[in-house]
Amino acid sequence: MFEIFRQNFAVDARLPSDGDDVSQDTRVAGLNELFASFGGASFKQGLYRIIRAQDMAAWNARVSLGFPEFSERITCFGYDWQGSAFAVDKQRLEQGEPGVLMFEPGTGKALKIPANIQTFHEVQVIQNADAALAANIYADWREAGGAEPAYAQCIGYKRPLFLSGEDAIENMELSDLEVYWHLMGQLIAKVKGLPPGTPVNIRNLI
Repeated sequence: MFEIFRQNFAVDARLPSDGDDVSQDTRVAGLNELFASFGGASFKQGLYRIIRAQDMAAWNARVSLGFPEFSERITCFGYDWQGSAFAVDKQRLEQGEPGVLMFEPGTGKALKIPANIQTFHEVQVIQNADAALAANIYADWREAGGAEPAYAQCIGYKRPLFLSGEDAIENMELSDLEVYWHLMGQLIAKVKGLPPGTPVNIRNLI
């Protein structure tokens, strides 16, 4: 499994696990193999990363802060350069296996991807890299002198799109991944269901 992905996405860096191997049976076809083969790995200079098995619980909690309706049904496995998290959803099937969801902290959206763990890596990120990973915008960011994010970093929006921020390089900055998701998660939860244009006080979140 994942041979096509391996041929098209070479590992350019990999963060090893801390201490003992904490991998566990995720009960999702292919996910244990993904963590064992690529956990902590970066591809295409930070365009896409697969999390370490030991970080899975932290990522599930991170995403659930802003999207609590998914808290009991997802298992995170990766994220892109903007910090958008990818997870499998045990309540939705794609070709008989749990389907993939993408959680975007900058837009406040949870998007269904028509793929399971294998077809996401062997079809979507290869044939639809821009749609799946915003590859073209990342190329623009890098060409403009933008930094490559490390494992614990992302390129976040200074002002998120769901608060009328612009989808432009000038509105992006290198951010600590945990801090960015913590702030965005609280904001997403706070504005969910509010009419567009409703004023939001963010002072207590910073």
